[in-house]
Amino acid sequence: MKRVWFAAAAVAALSLSAFGAQAQVQAHDDHQCLDDACTTQALFASASAGAAGDLTSLESPRYGAWGFDTSGMDTSVKPGEDFYKFANGAWDARTEIPSDRTRYGNFDKLSELSEARTKAIIEAAAANTAATGDTAKVGAAYRAFMNEAQIEALDAKPLAPWLAQIKAVKTKADFTALMGKSSTTPFTSLIGAGIQTDAKNPKAYAVYVGTGGTSLPDRDYYLDPKFADKKAAYLAYVEKMLTMVGWQKPAESAKAVVDFETLLAEATWTRAERRDRDKTYNPATLAELQALTPGYDWNRYLATSELPKVDRFIVTTNTSFPKYAKIYSETPLETLKAWQAFKVTDGSASLLSKRFVDANFEFRAKTLSGQPEQRPRWKRGVSAVNGMLGEAVGKDYVAAYFPPESKAKMLDLVANIRASMKVRIDNLDWMSAPTKVMAQDKLAKFTVKIGYPDVWEDYSKLEIKDDDAFGNAQRVGVWAWRKDVERLFKPVDKTEWGMTPQTVNAYYNSVNNEIVFPAAILQAPFFHPDADPAINYGGIGGVIGHEIGHGFDDQGRKSDGDGVLRDWWTAEDAAKFKAQADRLGAQYGAFEPLPGMKLNGALTMGENIGDMGGLAFGLDAYHASLKGQPAPILDGFTGDQRVYLGWAQVWRGKQRDEALKQQIIAGPHSPGYYRVNGTIRNMVGWYKAYDIKPGDKLYVAPEERVKIW
Repeated sequence: MKRVWFAAAAVAALSLSAFGAQAQVQAHDDHQCLDDACTTQALFASASAGAAGDLTSLESPRYGAWGFDTSGMDTSVKPGEDFYKFANGAWDARTEIPSDRTRYGNFDKLSELSEARTKAIIEAAAANTAATGDTAKVGAAYRAFMNEAQIEALDAKPLAPWLAQIKAVKTKADFTALMGKSSTTPFTSLIGAGIQTDAKNPKAYAVYVGTGGTSLPDRDYYLDPKFADKKAAYLAYVEKMLTMVGWQKPAESAKAVVDFETLLAEATWTRAERRDRDKTYNPATLAELQALTPGYDWNRYLATSELPKVDRFIVTTNTSFPKYAKIYSETPLETLKAWQAFKVTDGSASLLSKRFVDANFEFRAKTLSGQPEQRPRWKRGVSAVNGMLGEAVGKDYVAAYFPPESKAKMLDLVANIRASMKVRIDNLDWMSAPTKVMAQDKLAKFTVKIGYPDVWEDYSKLEIKDDDAFGNAQRVGVWAWRKDVERLFKPVDKTEWGMTPQTVNAYYNSVNNEIVFPAAILQAPFFHPDADPAINYGGIGGVIGHEIGHGFDDQGRKSDGDGVLRDWWTAEDAAKFKAQADRLGAQYGAFEPLPGMKLNGALTMGENIGDMGGLAFGLDAYHASLKGQPAPILDGFTGDQRVYLGWAQVWRGKQRDEALKQQIIAGPHSPGYYRVNGTIRNMVGWYKAYDIKPGDKLYVAPEERVKIW
């Protein structure tokens, strides 16, 4: 599991990736989430204003008379001109993004509901000083984070022992050993190791190694002139942080740090390149790893990492390794020490006094993402506790807010969507029989996880104190890493979840061949038991189909039904798939959300394929649910029209320009506007449902439409 503890200590570590505690290390992610909130800072960091924790705010939302908010439509817009605005234009016009947020939409409405619910749970635990077990730890963690007076009095003192260790380093070898501690300390590693399920042997864990070390959202922020203002602001921020901890020559050191990270950015793979699961799987012995990185002493690194003796590593961004080693060997030790001091300070800022919190907010949230105001401390406290003890909170969340019948209904919906996918595979005219057999085998072997884990996380070995917010974050990191290390040579734990029940998201995990739907997403507008079935099939049905579709997108398709990364396609079928995927990438690559900034069709490929397949599977399943009977007409809308409206309502959302820039550059998901318009314009059923004609802005000629699944 991705254990991002120190670099993002106040947010929840919810999605899975290749590394233990090293948020900065870059590698391929075998987990694909529904929404970018799982791949940016964190889901709970995106929960918005307005959730006061009263009884009203804890109720599940409802939308309109039949599950769709018709008041949010702009029917003056023709569906064929702009379907997103047709479905959501009035909502968009009247909605303001809360001042402590960078975006707002239906995902965020549910996130704020989850935030309010978990706030009530966490505050009850904090008030119960006689509590025991996990409840006591939840309460202690919150009390520690909310003790502003103590945190202010400590100021920068929690950093002192770590900065002292950095200052004591005399040689590059000693610095390498320091980086080896990055899984159990606030230190960062340029090239680091972590534990993940082996993509070619999913029953076992393996040690993965990858490159990292940069601090801006993407390499383009260092290298592209359009982000020159952000890079300049970053330089000032580095200087400010170093000044606040009393680092020598802060201005000179800051420039050296930014220049150093710029070299790393030049040597770093693009995000699109890091998606390729074949290219990021490169087994190597320790000797081969050392040969790949001359001057980077892996023995020194491993000696302090707490890893047992291993001689098999999976190298991810392999062509970057020798470049990183060269940069490392040529960079003065004093620059490396200043870089490490900044990383420690920046990564720990949320747990320090107000001056650190404010400086971090001003750059990371306001400058980089356009967020006008800091979130209230209680929201940050709820995020911190959910990040540290998510399943302890989740257990209470499920007991209070997830009735058993919701799980039963979801299982039925998943079965229906899976059945529609089965039929679609059988009817594909471009896929040969041998590949179809393997595709059906994979579909049949999907594991489905609904609501909450069958086996809850055991926090018994984790120590949480109610007077040590900084230390709590450190101990969580140590606990998580040692748990990973202890099970390195044991069978993979297939019961583990990569999200907490209170998370508003969903994901597909290729190595487990599983789809996972936390309890918090199983509410309107995605699903409501009283909603029109067409809305449910366009909402949660499309989401279910999206996650199933990830098993058959350009990267998910590379694993078989047992989660093994291998090529099970005929060469001819793979070529046909790639041709259609490339056409889809070109379509999305032409979209320009902001002037001069187009979407990256290669980076968003998997999510776009998931969207297109997901909505198609949902529509098919809706048709099957009618059992040959005609669909009712509701407020003048046909059943098929309502399925598409249900999909559009899910992606209703607004975003600040700076946050949108980050998503365009670094996010694997297309913005919601294009998840609607970019998806429906390839679907034959949408043209029929809304009588779309040539000349309409969204019209795509039949021969130009993409059809994969």
